[in-house]
Amino acid sequence: MAENDGDEWNGPDLEDDSGAVMRAVSRQIKLWREAAGMTQTELGKAIGYGEDMVSAVERCRRLPSPEFLDNADEALGAGGRLSAMKEDVREARYPKKVRDLAKLEAKAVERGAYGDHNIDGLLQTEEYARALFAMRRPAFSAEEVDRYVAGRMARQAILERNPAPTLTFVQEEVTLRRPLGGRMVLRRQLEHLLEVARLRNVALQVMPTACEEHAGMAGEHRVLKLNDGTTLASTDAQLTNRLISDPKEVQVIELRYGMIRSQALTPRESLAFIEKVLGET
Repeated sequence: MAENDGDEWNGPDLEDDSGAVMRAVSRQIKLWREAAGMTQTELGKAIGYGEDMVSAVERCRRLPSPEFLDNADEALGAGGRLSAMKEDVREARYPKKVRDLAKLEAKAVERGAYGDHNIDGLLQTEEYARALFAMRRPAFSAEEVDRYVAGRMARQAILERNPAPTLTFVQEEVTLRRPLGGRMVLRRQLEHLLEVARLRNVALQVMPTACEEHAGMAGEHRVLKLNDGTTLASTDAQLTNRLISDPKEVQVIELRYGMIRSQALTPRESLAFIEKVLGET
């Protein structure tokens, strides 16, 4: 086996359109190989992969890396047709609901999020995200954990987007203290929060446990304002992630989020609070 045989994602659990995309890519690779009169062993040797990897890709058991597609394109004389599939494969690496959310966030000019049980996904470090997905029950496979973590990290590109969207977050105090993944994971997560909170387009607030008035008792939620003027909201509850587009319902979520922000600590007070928690961790 070549060293890069382990760099791809396993593919048996691809969801919805991901499966269709990957079957089409796998079929094209096989057709181009057969048209070139090459065996799987010969193609693998030509592009720096083992026969088992080529077989797994053609059977849609593994996702080809960009390098695999580029090298196969050149070796098979596909004239850029296989290389052109890199973007489709890149999207298919992430679960569909992650891709759908990332597409919405890419259109957002403003995003607000209230989190009551863990740090918001856009604020998570990779090791914190990995700890969260690793503790899911029923348990994810190692490949599923990798896939979800990669999808979550990819969504964080919104933090560096230009023009930058306005991002606001309200985190419950308990999310800053619960040591998911262990004490050192939490410490690095808190340090990361302080870094992100200092970005000019980000406002991070903490809702103290001691607060006597709280408009967010119905649970966590998000508000997205898109570049076409549309406002959407979303809520999470166990096995359901609900996207809300009805204007009356969105208005209720917006009202609650606005009240939560008014009841929480100010961004300046919140930075000081996070620094205090970090010192105690």
